[in-house]
Amino acid sequence: MRLIDRRVFLKAAGASFMASLSPQSLHAVEAADAVFATAYQRRDGAYGVAVLSEDRKIVFSADLPERGHDVTFDPVSQRAVVFARRPGTFAVVFDHTERKQPLTIPSIDGRHFFGHGVFSPDGKLLYATENDFENAAGMIGVYDASDGFRRVGEFPTHGMDPHELLLMPDGRTLVIANGGIETHPDFGRAKLNLTTMKPSLVFIDRISGDLIEEHLLPPALHQLSIRHMDIDAGGAVWFGCQYEGPASDRPLLVGKAKPGSDLTLIDMPQDVLGGLRNYVGSVAANPGAGTVAVSSPQGNSMAIIDVATSEIRSSLSLKEVCGLAPDQSAFMATTGTGEIVDPKGEAVDMQDYVWDNHLLRIM
Repeated sequence: MRLIDRRVFLKAAGASFMASLSPQSLHAVEAADAVFATAYQRRDGAYGVAVLSEDRKIVFSADLPERGHDVTFDPVSQRAVVFARRPGTFAVVFDHTERKQPLTIPSIDGRHFFGHGVFSPDGKLLYATENDFENAAGMIGVYDASDGFRRVGEFPTHGMDPHELLLMPDGRTLVIANGGIETHPDFGRAKLNLTTMKPSLVFIDRISGDLIEEHLLPPALHQLSIRHMDIDAGGAVWFGCQYEGPASDRPLLVGKAKPGSDLTLIDMPQDVLGGLRNYVGSVAANPGAGTVAVSSPQGNSMAIIDVATSEIRSSLSLKEVCGLAPDQSAFMATTGTGEIVDPKGEAVDMQDYVWDNHLLRIM
């Protein structure tokens, strides 16, 4: 995902956006070196999506009908899309530059969203992970962003339970994490096939929909669901997993893959691995720093990995930490307790907010 310069962002935002901000928020945006987006739930039960400044202030927010999950951003149009948490049936386009009314994208009959999507490089198409739940098949829905996000096509993910998808540096290849878990909205979030799971990481041509490569885990790790990813400066895809097997097991939870290379899992010290509690909730790369961070809200911990050596640089205990985004030479983090933690480890506690699983840097 391409970041945009702060001055470009503010110029594109225009007078209507700037006028909509309070004096405090306006100062925060002007002074910020980075801006982030995340979904949330308020303590009163309301749902929404927020844009945060680097000094951890809310500078924009919009209501959501139900719980959101992840956000994707198009630097060309300055629009962002927040996707409903599985098995949600909506995505909301919000525009904090031209102050247009939010636009809701409904899923079609027989589909629901999996919480993630990505724009094409020119911003004209939106790709979203979806569940064809009657056929237990993963699909990518394609939406025309230049025509009111009209749904214009779909293609299979060659797996089940697609979660996060990313656009590779070539601008044409999509990488998709197929979690391998069968679900059906009639059964809520129940997992229906834990004994026969088949997770995979696939590379697909976004133009033709053709499968380029499929990477499978060893059969003994068939219950290791691949969920979240990010891409480092060298084009390697780092992914995090959630284990559906016995809680006493300690499988490796983080790996990397690249087109033309084998998938590998990263060894970790047992105290760090155990601290993740068999659950990686978010993955974020910091290309400038040569690091990747992974978080576990189940284990109340996060770890930072050196990309060059695959060794752990540091780990941190932080209650219900999940959202991660690169900031300076480290990471910004958000938690389910309302904390926003900067790269220095300093926290702002917004007790009225439960921050959702993901944090996206949009500038």
